[in-house]
Amino acid sequence: MKSAIENEFSASRRRFIKNLSGGVVVVFCLGEMSFSSLFAQDGKPIEELDFNAYLRVKEDGRIDCFTGKIEMGQGIITSLAQVVAEELEVSIYDVDMIMGDTELCPYDAGTWGSLTTRFTDPVLRAAAAEAREVLLDLAAEHFGLNKTSLKIEEGVVSDKNDSSKKITYAELTKGKKIVRSLTKKPDIKKAKDFKLIGKPIKSLDAEAKVTGKAKYSGDILLPEMVHATIIRPEIFGSKKVKVDASKLSDFAGVQLVEKDDLVAVVHSDPEVSKRAAKSVQVTWDAPVVKVNQETIFQYLEDTIQDNKVVEKEGSLQAGKEVSTNYREATYQDGYKAHASIETHVATCYFEGDKVTIWASTQSPFGTRASVAKAMEMPLEKVHVKQIFLGGGFGGKSNSQQSVEAASIAKLCGKPVQLVWSRKEEFMYDNFRTAAVVKVAGGADSKGKLKVWDFDIYCAGTRGTELFYAIPNKRIRSFNQADVHPFGTGAWRAPGNNTTTFARESHIDVVSHAAGIDPLDFRLNNLENTDMIETLQLAAKTFGYDKEKKPGVGYGIALGQDAGTLVAMIAEVFVDKKTGVVQPIRVVCAQDMGQVVNPHGATLQTEGGITMGIGYALYEEIEFNGGEMETTNFNRYEITRFSKTPKIECVFIDKMDAKPQGGGEPAIICVGAAIANAVFDACGARVNRMPVTPERILAAIS
Repeated sequence: MKSAIENEFSASRRRFIKNLSGGVVVVFCLGEMSFSSLFAQDGKPIEELDFNAYLRVKEDGRIDCFTGKIEMGQGIITSLAQVVAEELEVSIYDVDMIMGDTELCPYDAGTWGSLTTRFTDPVLRAAAAEAREVLLDLAAEHFGLNKTSLKIEEGVVSDKNDSSKKITYAELTKGKKIVRSLTKKPDIKKAKDFKLIGKPIKSLDAEAKVTGKAKYSGDILLPEMVHATIIRPEIFGSKKVKVDASKLSDFAGVQLVEKDDLVAVVHSDPEVSKRAAKSVQVTWDAPVVKVNQETIFQYLEDTIQDNKVVEKEGSLQAGKEVSTNYREATYQDGYKAHASIETHVATCYFEGDKVTIWASTQSPFGTRASVAKAMEMPLEKVHVKQIFLGGGFGGKSNSQQSVEAASIAKLCGKPVQLVWSRKEEFMYDNFRTAAVVKVAGGADSKGKLKVWDFDIYCAGTRGTELFYAIPNKRIRSFNQADVHPFGTGAWRAPGNNTTTFARESHIDVVSHAAGIDPLDFRLNNLENTDMIETLQLAAKTFGYDKEKKPGVGYGIALGQDAGTLVAMIAEVFVDKKTGVVQPIRVVCAQDMGQVVNPHGATLQTEGGITMGIGYALYEEIEFNGGEMETTNFNRYEITRFSKTPKIECVFIDKMDAKPQGGGEPAIICVGAAIANAVFDACGARVNRMPVTPERILAAIS
């Protein structure tokens, strides 16, 4: 029996081919791939993926690439076009990426996890290589030559020995309709032959974004459209009891809509809609949850009992007995908001029994499924379109605003636009989970790690792989889905930021107990040769052995995510009187396989580090039970330009290797690197993110 994904892909392929005009088309599919090896939570697969796309060489010679992936600032519009243009021997400006449209593109589970380049890139290259061979076959038939005597330059096929014999892709494909399914791996270019891959190319969508030409879901304007404002409870999880809308009569043209716990008003003017919503009084039945940002960590430890042993080797007791520098510590990591500049948005309308939605979502097909289920509609009656996304970071993996907008549009009978306020964003955009990691580790008199005991509460197991040689070790994961007072979900390399913070902080603790420099200690204990090379590159680029000024500290952290190895060194200044930290410099070395676009990779790395500095020093959710106290940027500080350090990105040269993840790996090391640098600067070991001035001063005292 075929899986749902296989059925979805087959249906998409049939629709696409049926509506196809002329040209050469390559349909390809990587096949079902489980998330379990990358993103498992206690061994349970989160999602099944089908990485696929359509590639079409049109009759005008331009290339269309259809994929369910979406562009949200990570630069895949450019990098995916880059690999297609490379194999087809055309200009990158001749490639059009058509993305995230559920009626045009094949099924894709979503854009997250730094998976697009890692998995979609290779199959795109393969499809482009297959299309190139089809075009060469057509040209060989046209000229009556063996295709080995032909060459391609800028979309023109010519005779190597007679330049007068040439024909364009447009001429070759005109009047033809050729469909190929990719069944075997075609020959792709070697690194030595690259003309585009590995070259720094500026983002193809950059100009549109900086000039305001780029359109987002909130830019869609429909005839007779109304703007919706939802009346929300102040406490998460509350249920509606009664509604008093008696004062709505003061607002002309306002309509009240209700369904279950959904209460909203709509009006053609968004400001009128907001004012009118404030006049509606809703009585809520609120749950009682007696935790806050200070007590949540002990609550997690006390509440969660079930655990799974992820890795075990040797004897913890034997390792402890030979460790002369055995140390135990607990590390805490609070809830974090995604804080994307664009809040959740959906614009939709019904036409007969069909609904069309422009949604700010990382998963157009997931959104379609959620809306279809909520509205009790067939999948084919829901059309989701995705243009640009103003940041996601895992927070736009769900579809709540789209379901709400569709429900309101159905109830009021008009096109609807729903734009979450910043307060709604902080309340209903699922947070990065709070987590606790309890660590015990030790080294012998020679500075060799001998024991490692790692208990993780709520952060899963992503990033727990040990690239250090430790003969006695145990890693356990403690998880319980319903333990949090509000919704939680993925946030930039889910869980890995927490596990890396705890691991690399404790590696520093043990190294200092042993009296060994943190760099030397890591090099002495690493067994992964690629990580050694990456760390050495970071240290060389940083100039690690240079003399430090008073109040300045260096911090090292290593990590692994989405196939990429990361070595990071941070330099900070700490004011011992105030506890204020000023990041000075961050060097990040990465082994990410083939770097398709060094310019794009650098931007992604810089972005991850900048976001990571906010995570490490400023960002913290304050709450009391289910009531959110942090509802805007006045209480939730993100990294400002004035607090952004000098960032240097270097990459290991492996152009013949497969590309690995680029969007999320850089963020995982920032917390530990900053915390370790703070300790080096002032002797304050802070075991809780963020490393605030108050916590530094408390640790000093």
